[in-house]
Amino acid sequence: MENCKLQQKFECCFQDWINQQNQDLEELLQALSLNKDDDDENFQQLAAKGIKHFEDYTDKRALLAKHDAPSLLCPPWCTCFENAFLWIGGCRPSLSIRLVYSLCGAELNIDTGTADHLSAASSSPLIESQGNLADISSNQLHLINSLHLKTIKAEGKLSDRMASLQEEIADDPLAMIAKRARQVGESSQSVDEVLQGHSVALGCILVDADKLRLSTVKELFSILTPLQNADLLAASKKLHLSMREWGKRREQQMRDQCEMITGDQEEEINK
Repeated sequence: MENCKLQQKFECCFQDWINQQNQDLEELLQALSLNKDDDDENFQQLAAKGIKHFEDYTDKRALLAKHDAPSLLCPPWCTCFENAFLWIGGCRPSLSIRLVYSLCGAELNIDTGTADHLSAASSSPLIESQGNLADISSNQLHLINSLHLKTIKAEGKLSDRMASLQEEIADDPLAMIAKRARQVGESSQSVDEVLQGHSVALGCILVDADKLRLSTVKELFSILTPLQNADLLAASKKLHLSMREWGKRREQQMRDQCEMITGDQEEEINK
């Protein structure tokens, strides 16, 4: 019963976040639809509000992770499609930067030729002077690229920590406990202690991943203009919410297909 209540808290936290994103998106789209390039104060407030809401969400996740971090890494309240694209319980921090590249029409390569790409992107006729993400300057692109490199490096370190923790499953003591057990999955105090230790370690990695997600967005927002921040925030929320809806629709389609399978088709699949 206690575990059930805990899972409800996890799911409620996520659903509250989804509802908040929908509400924030509505405000952003309304402000952007007015097409006021000089409304920097309003755009700045909307961006700051979005950051604050995400910060509050990560704080709640940090508290929940102390109780059951694995549930946040592969949340049962998300669709399989959403979970397939998760990186340590959320989106990759660099995704917001890739989204900027996509929206401004610049395809940047992280190599020695980046400067040429930056120069070409800033002078491209496709980038019109609109004040939004289509109007990113060459200097902004250089700063964003530097942030991209730094973020990818930080992601790599966290991925390495996760990989090391996953590999520890095959080490002592879990491997030896499983080998010596009379029954598969036999419970013991030793097992519970080791699993709890792994859960705590997972929680620490998750919290650090959330910190990287937050710090990356904050630094990115410091590079962009208020209007560009609002433009990016709206696009990011639409993508996240769309992924959820696409995942739900796909699962419904899969259920519908299963119901349509005839007995003969079922036999063919089972061969």
